Amino acid sequence: MFITTNMDNNKKPRQEYLKKLNTVVEYINCNLDKKISISELAEISHLSQFHFHRIMKGLLGEPIGNYITRTRVQTAALLIRYTNLEIQEIAHNVGYDKPSSLNKIFKQYYNISPTEYRNNKESIITKPVIGIFNIKLDTPRILEIPDMEVIYINITGEYGNENYQKAWTDLGNFVKENKLFTIGIESFGISYDDPKVTEKEKCRYDACLTIHQTAKPQGEIGVKKIEGGKFAVFSYKGSYDNWGEVYDIVYDEWLINSKYDLRNVPVMEKYLNSPLQSEANELNIEIYLPVE
Repeated sequence: MFITTNMDNNKKPRQEYLKKLNTVVEYINCNLDKKISISELAEISHLSQFHFHRIMKGLLGEPIGNYITRTRVQTAALLIRYTNLEIQEIAHNVGYDKPSSLNKIFKQYYNISPTEYRNNKESIITKPVIGIFNIKLDTPRILEIPDMEVIYINITGEYGNENYQKAWTDLGNFVKENKLFTIGIESFGISYDDPKVTEKEKCRYDACLTIHQTAKPQGEIGVKKIEGGKFAVFSYKGSYDNWGEVYDIVYDEWLINSKYDLRNVPVMEKYLNSPLQSEANELNIEIYLPVE
């Protein structure tokens, strides 16, 4: 939750996001018998693919993938309970190619098989409990930042894997070898994917160091400009174990109740101390959420 001292009287109405949510939910409800892709849903909602998943989670109270699965399974439960349709037909109606696929997810969800449920319709089946937030974040600062020239290394794989330490070490060595060190060098990380949507081994991340002198690309180390603009900047101090919850609060509690829209660029993280050299519960990070 947020600690606030005063409220912004010019907040963007939540109804604007709810209209987008209604479009997505209606599409899902009308297409349960088909394959539904996240990119397709992002397109019809006119939300950035960078941020679609987290915005939907804030509105639904659960990840969009979970919502789709839950809707399929709960619809199947209704059809099993109140119709005489064969299990195979019900499976097709809710988007599963074969009854065994429905059987597996139905049992995982309700701890009972579709056939067992049909034979005992008085069984009480419940939905999973959705967690609550236990972290507090201060209201963000809204900043305009200039373009930044950076050297960077792109990493593909599970966030925080063994390649991260090597990337930051290689960037530091590059600065020394090319005499790029100046006061004001800052460390930024750019995560392009959400591991709740993208397979962990395919998640993309740029480790970046800002520079104030001319540099040329060399091997895996590239040079690029990060475009500036308006950002909502959140400060977090604590354990990396809470990182997913921190992002959930940023999107679920702050963004959808604010007056701001998201720009179609990824979120950045600014490291005020080194995650690799600090104690696990002493991280000091700023989250730069691109807004307009």
